Amino acid sequence: MGEVVLSIVAGFIVGMLFSAIKLPIPAPPVLSGVMGIVGVYLGGIAYQWIVAHFFSG
Repeated sequence: MGEVVLSIVAGFIVGMLFSAIKLPIPAPPVLSGVMGIVGVYLGGIAYQWIVAHFFSG
């Protein structure tokens, strides 16, 4: 849980810093970006599950 909080805080600080110096925020469009990240995460979990259930002795 601590990693999640640190990630949110770091992202918040980076977003504020980029906005303060008038740079575009280094993130993809909101919904499609979040869904892409969720898809990558779920794909990684699915791979680990498949390997654990079908390829481990």
